[in-house]
Amino acid sequence: MSEQVTLTQFIIEQQRGLPDASGTFTLLLNNIVTACKQISHRVNRGALLGVLGSAGTENVQGEVQKKLDIITHEIIVKALNWSGHVGGMASEETDDPIKIPKKYPKGKYLVLFDPLDGSSNIDINLTVGTIFSILRCREGVDPETEDFLRRGAEQVCAGFVLYGPSTMLILTTGKGVNGFTLDQDIGEFILTHCNMRIPEETEEFAINMSNQRYWEPPVREYIEECLAGETGQRGKNFNMRWVASLVADVYRILNRGGVFLYPADLRNPDKPGKLRLMYEANPMSFIIEQAGGLSSTGREPILDIKPQSIHQRTPLIMGSKREVERIIDLHRRFDRPEV
Repeated sequence: MSEQVTLTQFIIEQQRGLPDASGTFTLLLNNIVTACKQISHRVNRGALLGVLGSAGTENVQGEVQKKLDIITHEIIVKALNWSGHVGGMASEETDDPIKIPKKYPKGKYLVLFDPLDGSSNIDINLTVGTIFSILRCREGVDPETEDFLRRGAEQVCAGFVLYGPSTMLILTTGKGVNGFTLDQDIGEFILTHCNMRIPEETEEFAINMSNQRYWEPPVREYIEECLAGETGQRGKNFNMRWVASLVADVYRILNRGGVFLYPADLRNPDKPGKLRLMYEANPMSFIIEQAGGLSSTGREPILDIKPQSIHQRTPLIMGSKREVERIIDLHRRFDRPEV
C-alpha cells in the first residue's frame, strides 16, 4: 500500500515553500476540520440523536431553520472562537458578524461559513455539507461588518465538506484543488483526489426547472439548446442533474464536469439571486476556478464582485469553462443586441 498523506501533512508541506509561513494557518484549518468531524458524526447519526426536523425558528434570510442548522453553527463557533487564530467570523445563520470573546486572543484570519448547506435535504437523507471561506484580517483591529466585505478574489482559502456515503473535504489555498476522504477508523482526512480538474466541455447541466417561467431570456435560450439535444444547434444530448444541495452539485462537477445555474429571475427585483455571495458563491467559485472551471453571474465574474452587505445574494452560473462562456455570451447578446 502506498503511503497515505494526511491533510495536516499536506498543508505543512505546502507551507514549507512559503518563507513567511508561521503555521497559524495549519492550526486554523485543523480547528475547522475538527468541527466538521463533529458535524459529520451528528449528521450520520441523525434521528438516533434526535437532531432531525425543524427548529421552529427562522434565520436572517427568513428561511426556516432545521435543528441541525443551529447545532452545526454552534459547533463551528465553539471550535474557532477560543483558538487565537481568528479575528472574527460570519455565518449564514446570524444577522451580524460574530465577535471573538474578549477573554480570547484574536488572530489574523476571518472565517465565513454556511454550517449546513442543503439542510432542506437532511430529513430525507440526501447529501448535505459545510462551506467555508477564509480571508486575512487586518492586524490590531476588532473587525466590523465592512472588514468582511471583500471580493472573492481576496480569499486565501476556500473549502467544503461533503457529508455523503463518505465524508469528504474539498480544499483550495489558491494552488489547485485537492480532495480528502475521512478515514473513520483513524479519524483523519486522507488525500485521495489530487489536483482535481474540471473538463472544459460537458453534457450535463443542473438547474431548478420549476423556476423556468421566471428566467431571463438568455438562460431560457441556453436551456432550450440543451433540451433540443442532438437535433438542435448544439448537436449533442444533455442530461439534467439537480440535487438542491450546492455541495453535492459542485462535487459532481469537479469529478465529471457540468454546469450549475441558479440564475437571476424576474420574481423580485430586490433579490437578484438566491444564493449568498459571501457564504456560497465566493468559496465555491474560488474552488471551481482553481480546478479550471469558470464562474459568473452571467454578466460579471463572481470573484470580482465588491460585496455591499454581509448577506448579499447573487445569481450563480459555474462549471465547465466552455459552457459558462456560452451562457455569458448569450447574456451579452441579450443585453447588447445591436452588437
